[in-house]
Parts: sequence; C-alpha cells; structure tokens
Amino acid sequence: MTTNLKRKLAIGFGLGIIVFVGLLLYGDVQEIRHLLTDFRWGLLPAILGLTVINYLLRGLRFHYYLAQTGITNITVWTSLRVFIGGFSLTLTPGKFGEFVRLLWLKKLANADPAKAAPTIIVDRIIDGLALALLASVGALAYPQYWSLIIVILVILIAGIIVIQVRPLALLFLNLGETLPLVSKVIHHLHVLYESAYELLRLKNFLIGLAVGLVAWTVEGLAFYLVLIGLGLPNAFDLALLAIFTLAVGAILGGASSLPGGLGATEISMTGILQAVVYLSDEMAATATLFIRFFTLWFGVLLGILIVIIWRKLLFGNDENESNLGVEPNSELTYQQRTP
Repeated sequence: MTTNLKRKLAIGFGLGIIVFVGLLLYGDVQEIRHLLTDFRWGLLPAILGLTVINYLLRGLRFHYYLAQTGITNITVWTSLRVFIGGFSLTLTPGKFGEFVRLLWLKKLANADPAKAAPTIIVDRIIDGLALALLASVGALAYPQYWSLIIVILVILIAGIIVIQVRPLALLFLNLGETLPLVSKVIHHLHVLYESAYELLRLKNFLIGLAVGLVAWTVEGLAFYLVLIGLGLPNAFDLALLAIFTLAVGAILGGASSLPGGLGATEISMTGILQAVVYLSDEMAATATLFIRFFTLWFGVLLGILIVIIWRKLLFGNDENESNLGVEPNSELTYQQRTP
C-alpha cells in the first residue's frame, strides 16, 4: 500500500473518530450510555446477519459482472474475497481505494484493469439507482426530499443512457483521439466503455438493479431491527421509514465524496430520524451510531480481516498460480471480449 493511500486512509479513520465524538456530544453522553445498556442485544446476530446478506448479494453480483466482461477464470469464493476485501479501503475519499480490486484481479485472473474497472463503476451506479428508487417510495410520504431524489435519478439515468447510445459514446471517444493527453489512453477508454456497455445492457441492468434493490432493502431491515432494539414499536411503517432513512443517508454520503460518506451520512440520518420519527437527540444519535457501526465499520473490519488472512493471496508473489483461487483448468491469459 502506497504512502499516499495510507495517508488518505488515516484521514478517513480520523474523520470517523471525529464523527463518532460529534454524535456523542450532540446527544447526552449519559443518556446514550443508558440507551446502549438497555438495547436488545439479542437482535445483534440478526442485524449482522442481514448486513452479511447485503454483502453476499452484492459480492455475487460482482462475480456475475466479472463473467459478463469476460473474466471467467476466477472462482466465486475468490471473487467474494476480492469484493469484500475492497471494503478495507472504503474510508478513502470517494472510496477510491476500493479500486485496489483491479490490482487483485490483475494478479488473480490476469484481468485487464480497463476491462474490469466497470464492474466497480457500474456497481456504484446501480446501487445509487437502487437506493434512489427505495428512497422515492418513502418520499411519497415526505415530499420535501423529492427534489434531491429526482436530481439523483436524472443524473444516474442520463449516465446510463449516454453509455447505451453507442453512436454518441463512440463520438466522444473518437473526439478524445484528437486530444494529446487523452489519445495516449484512448485504447483503454475504448475497452472500459465496451465493458460498461455490456454491463448496462437491459438483461444485465435489470439483474443488477434487482440485486441492488433486495440487498439494500435487507440492509434497511437491519436498521429497522436497530430501531426496535432501542425500544421503538414493531410496525410496518417503521420498517419503511428505516429503509427510507438508510437510502437517503447512503445517497447523501455517496454524493459528498467524503471517506465512507462520513459526516454527510450521519448528519442526514440523524436529521431524518428527528424530523420524521420525532426521536430525541440522544435516540437519533444512538440509532445512527449503531447502524453505521453495523454497516460501514463492520464492512471495513471484514475487509481488513480478509486482507490480513489472505494477504499472500492478494499481495503475495506469483510463484504458485494454482493456489491463487484461479480455476485450475482455466486459461490465465485474459481474453478480451466484445459484446
């Protein structure tokens, strides 16, 4: 890991500590301590289990995306480790550190980074669209959030349309060939575009979106259990509100480009819980602390554990390819495939 990346990661962890302390100070520390003591800890396995289901569903979609771009010589188990291991660098600005997955895919399956990059980019686009759709359901009851959700939907859908209108996209790429700096990497941009185009074709788009909707609904239900654990009544409306709050918080956090969405996500979620559910400062801050720990920080911890346990797999030498998680009968030479 480069010194620059380590510095950015340290900034992310530092910001996380500041946000944590800020939430404690926003509420009454003693009251938050009482809420933690009275929390129904028997719900913890279910909360973590739902979070893991979210990771597994998105990890399986990542493996599916790899196959659709022609990277077929890697096992599902290895794909999951690459995907979740990337969470270890979520706390870099804009989650840029998660692109370390491209380095691992190059090592494990000899995958062209330009060909593999859209598996991460499209993953974020589809997740953003799924979150916006989930938030739009809640916005039917809370119209004050409609403007934000409409803007996000328009931006994401416009991006997908541009990618799918090949003549327009190829026009931009051809223009890039005339620019001195761009012309040097235009081949890689062509490869990246073809891969993104394939992943956003109707079938793959619908499969990816369906997985995203289910995965983030499951994570919203984990937040719902957090609220129940804090003493809120078990009600269908509360479940919808939890999904809505999580979706809006994730959207604002992602749009902020802050490390892991730290600060933006917490502020928005706490504010929604106060404005819509009328929770006290302490209750809203505690609920936000809980769900962020069980999602963001739990994911970072899992990613770090994977990197530690399978460090040789991800960063070691290439002396024994058969032990790198590559299917033994597959070709290691990456085959580029056009749609």
